Amino acid sequence: MHDLAIIWDWAGFAVRWLHVVTAIAWIGSSFYFVALDLGLRRADDLPPGAHGEEWQVHGGGFYHVRKYLVAPENMPAHLTWFKWESYATWLSGAALLMIVYWVGGELYLIDPNKADLALWQGIAISALSLSVGWLVYDRLCKSGLGERPTLLMALLFVLLVAMGWGYDQVFTGRAALLHLGAFTATIMTANVFFIIMPNQRIVVADLREGRVPDAKYGRIAKLRSTHNNYLTLPVVFLMLSNHYPLAFATEWNWLIASLVFLMGVTIRHFFNTMHAGGGMLWWTWAVTAILFVGIMWLSTAPLQHDEYGAAETRPLSAAERQFAETEGFEEVASIVPGRCAMCHAREPFQEGIRRAPRNVLLETEGDIARAARAIYLHAGVTDAMPPANVSFMEEEERRRIVAWYRAATR
Repeated sequence: MHDLAIIWDWAGFAVRWLHVVTAIAWIGSSFYFVALDLGLRRADDLPPGAHGEEWQVHGGGFYHVRKYLVAPENMPAHLTWFKWESYATWLSGAALLMIVYWVGGELYLIDPNKADLALWQGIAISALSLSVGWLVYDRLCKSGLGERPTLLMALLFVLLVAMGWGYDQVFTGRAALLHLGAFTATIMTANVFFIIMPNQRIVVADLREGRVPDAKYGRIAKLRSTHNNYLTLPVVFLMLSNHYPLAFATEWNWLIASLVFLMGVTIRHFFNTMHAGGGMLWWTWAVTAILFVGIMWLSTAPLQHDEYGAAETRPLSAAERQFAETEGFEEVASIVPGRCAMCHAREPFQEGIRRAPRNVLLETEGDIARAARAIYLHAGVTDAMPPANVSFMEEEERRRIVAWYRAATR
């Protein structure tokens, strides 16, 4: 069973690798087409129905790209569809969320200090909230607000801020920001799956059957694509936030997230305007810098409650009790605090560490039993912790950790 922990950790790594690669592909193609669309130029020799063209050079070759607002007169024999980058990113992200926050829910998902929930209830909130968010957003877009894009964007911002606050009422700070990122990414992928791709298929079908496609399908898809463009950078920030306690382990993490969404708007507005030939709006970077300073200040604002209180009072699960009752635990419980608690403490004293990394505490016997798997992987079978072995953990101590964990998981 101890080998299963290693296999499971590698599975998580593989899925994370896949998720990052597919996200790069999706974001890259998204940014490329937005820049292409905004940079189109009129020309005298454009064919009927063409809106603009762009000449590009890359990799030693020249590319001549034209855009049709509706569609060309004749359907080309070959079409390249951009969809799997989005689908693969969401599917791999969903798998990673399940591995980290559902399977590891007692450690990373539920915060008993905020809400007294069973693990299955937390998982249900995690899953259902992603679907509900898309339904609310989609309803807003299909209402009359679809003709008022600025107001629609403002309401989307309000929805995202409300969800960030709501997640923080029930989940750990780390899980709250990650779920807000997943919530936003679900909206983005659903835009591709339920709106953009079906509309494109309708246009293609009309052309193949000799009908003139309705231009409304392109306008609807363009609205959703614009939303995706402005949401991309905040989603990347939220996905990275779980590695940075200053972002998630604070009373105001939901407010930090709201400022990040505004930063996404200011940064993309600069590049979108530049690609459209509107010049360099340098003031957007000044606004971005002010927002980022606000984020840094919020990350160090005084906490209104003891964020670690729940960890001291939550009773051990049956599996955790097994680790605490296994021979060798007393030795491990004397090793780990001395080697790890300079960082993984309620009040870390390691220079530069303000909050325990990932909110993992390793001071008490209960802390150690709860984090048994992580201790085994990071300080037992590998020497990842302590970083650079700053506390001089000895090889014999690592062997004792391994022996204890494997004895408990036989």
